Amino acid sequence: MHEDRAFLMLKQGMDAYHPLSEPTWRALQDFCRYRQLARHQMLCQAGEVPHSFAFVCKGLFRVFALDDKGHEYNKNFFTEGQFPGSMTALLCHEPSQHSIQALEASVIIEIDFQSFRDLLYRSDDLKLFQIHYLETNWLLAKDARETQLVQEDAAERYQRLLSEKPGLVARLPQYHVASHLGITPTQLSRIRKKI
Repeated sequence: MHEDRAFLMLKQGMDAYHPLSEPTWRALQDFCRYRQLARHQMLCQAGEVPHSFAFVCKGLFRVFALDDKGHEYNKNFFTEGQFPGSMTALLCHEPSQHSIQALEASVIIEIDFQSFRDLLYRSDDLKLFQIHYLETNWLLAKDARETQLVQEDAAERYQRLLSEKPGLVARLPQYHVASHLGITPTQLSRIRKKI
């Protein structure tokens, strides 16, 4: 993917939440960097203090953590048009509790967090983008996911994942889907046979 196309995708992705003015967009581009990542390459490693987040132009990422026994738990997946980042670590200037890994060869726009924050305080249009983005992806989506984890069994969570993100499930190895649902691959296999 060409760099100009990637930046156009970022602009369109942000404008979908709230349109950015031309001066804000130009300022934003100054601290963004076009990057290509290989399959399995880390965008952020647990234990490191991150300095940026990303916009996915092409590819698939997982956010995961390890428990004290070394088992992986896939917290979330990010595909085209989404913004992966270890946001708690960025906001608190502390080591990330999660790793972010490319599951496919990917193209991203990497966004310097501190520069983004500085521009956010100066630009009302960027503030409105941030408000709409956070409401949609952190409040509404997170609340729904937390409710599902408590109220739905694994089969119901799998069926919901299939209906809400059918393309995602097709791109993931089944052990990643199982980890995301909090079950073993064997349990997922049984659920898939029943459906």
